Amino acid sequence: MLVQDVGRATVDLFDYAGALTLQMLAAVRALGPALPLVGNRQRWKSSVRQMLQIGVNALPMVGLMSICAGFILAMQGASELRRFGAIRYVIDLVAVGFSRELGPLLTAIAVSGRSGSAFSAEIGTMVVTEEVDALRVMAFDPIEFVLAPKYLAALIMIPCLSVFANVCGILSGWMFMFFSTHLDLSLYLKYALDSIEIRDVMSGLVKSLAFATIIVHISCLEGFRTRGGPEAVGRSTTAAVVKSTFLVIVADMIFVAIFYLTGTY
Repeated sequence: MLVQDVGRATVDLFDYAGALTLQMLAAVRALGPALPLVGNRQRWKSSVRQMLQIGVNALPMVGLMSICAGFILAMQGASELRRFGAIRYVIDLVAVGFSRELGPLLTAIAVSGRSGSAFSAEIGTMVVTEEVDALRVMAFDPIEFVLAPKYLAALIMIPCLSVFANVCGILSGWMFMFFSTHLDLSLYLKYALDSIEIRDVMSGLVKSLAFATIIVHISCLEGFRTRGGPEAVGRSTTAAVVKSTFLVIVADMIFVAIFYLTGTY
């Protein structure tokens, strides 16, 4: 029984990885019609709507999470650095920590829970109500019609949200420094900008693109693989959030290891 269970789990894993790879290749081929202005009119209008849903509507949530995380990071860092008379380095900790790590990661977790679940529920409902089959009967590719606009919108908006998260997190660090040391904003920004290098920002943007790919494709694949009634939509939505969040953290660990070993950090 143990060998059988391991074999079944291995086959399921390779089946899932293969389906995910094929879906990603199909989505890349289908991005052309979804491009704004130059693509199909209905497709790029759908892409713009997805940008509003993924990006603009998520600004308050991402901003609030980043402000809280930045304040917590500054307080925790100050509690240790104060012992060595090095509270000045709280600025470096917050600025570098957000531009490299926390900004993209917090954004990905927020988008996974907010938009990833919506993608899976939307597509899962379409599968259960046989709308996806109807698209195929009318010679519409569901990947091009449903997934491509979401993927393009995520590729554009998640890096933008990451930059917004960086700004909010760094400014929340100034709030702590102002209340604890009365540090002026202009001087704080000078120290913060001096500590950030262009490679820190670029590494965060590269992570954001990878996180966007993971969130959209995992969520949409769970939706397309929905089988059963309405309760199956709930299971797919839960699986989409859990799997995408887990893989985002794993991907972040891999990126950090690569950047560390190559000397990028």
